Amino acid sequence: MKTKLAILFGGKSDEYSVSLHSAAAIIDNVPQELFDMTLVGITQEGKWLLYDGLTDKINDDTWHRGNLCPVLLSMGEDFKGLIKLNSDKSTYEKMAIDCIFPVLHGRNGEDGTIQGLCQMTGIPFVGCDMTSSAVCMDKDFTHIICENAGIKTAPYMSAINSNKLNVKKLYEEALERFSLPMFIKPANNGSSIGISKIRNYDEFEKGIMDAFQHDNKVVIEKMIEGFEIGCAVLGNEELMIGEVDEIDTKNDFFDYVEKYSQHNSKIHCPARISDELKKEAKSIAEKTYRALGCKGMARVDMFVTPENKIYLNEINTVPGLTDLSRYPSMLRKIGIEYSDLIVKLVELAMEQDK
Repeated sequence: MKTKLAILFGGKSDEYSVSLHSAAAIIDNVPQELFDMTLVGITQEGKWLLYDGLTDKINDDTWHRGNLCPVLLSMGEDFKGLIKLNSDKSTYEKMAIDCIFPVLHGRNGEDGTIQGLCQMTGIPFVGCDMTSSAVCMDKDFTHIICENAGIKTAPYMSAINSNKLNVKKLYEEALERFSLPMFIKPANNGSSIGISKIRNYDEFEKGIMDAFQHDNKVVIEKMIEGFEIGCAVLGNEELMIGEVDEIDTKNDFFDYVEKYSQHNSKIHCPARISDELKKEAKSIAEKTYRALGCKGMARVDMFVTPENKIYLNEINTVPGLTDLSRYPSMLRKIGIEYSDLIVKLVELAMEQDK
């Protein structure tokens, strides 16, 4: 009997377009003999629409054109699935669902919002639960938990946007804690959106304002000299650790444009580091994953210094999921092909429900 799988894509997020490409790749690679798919697109305005067209229209963001029926998740104990409002606007149809795959990146997609909604339905869903997703998305909370777990992170401080915020005083406090250059990041955002490298006060003031465009809280971090590596983690209790990859970039950092164009960057998988460092990186990735209560999947990003010390950068609970993205590529190196990864993620979701 086939598993009834609902795939959610799009969403009210700065990373809406990233979600479209991830979802299209997953839809194209879901084993048809194992799953009956129901596709639910969420517009940038937050409308939930039932979609049954081609993935080409998802990729080019024309999927929402036409007369699509609204859908919503059922919250009743007697029925687990979707409720479709028919085109006549006066009747509805129930659609049973066995598992939800939220292919949603960034705000509202991997910050615990959609995960909390899924938990309320009682339907198994792919990935981390609400609490873990929220903690991993918030860079301030990630710092606090990981530092308490003995995981090295960059020295940092956080600030909340308010009328009482004195940017000049905040800059002076940051300079007292760590020297220039430093980074300013929205506490809750992904794909390096809203991140600025800071070398002086003018850049600090602009960076603070830019970051507050994306979140009400910012994180200010000391810059860690070195380069970035990443590690894919897959599993609930028993974990599979993917190959370590390395970001080789000519830019100040691996920003949003570079992540999806790679004009001045290259991903090396495996990373060009010693076996000893790879082993340490995998151990840190596993420790981070467990400390933050992750389930299903996550990509753990780290820095390697010139002295070969490893610092945690951040963790992504819904990493890019096209067949060429870093997360699937790292797992492919240990023998897990893309279509098998999709099956495994659903199995892990169903396993948590037992």
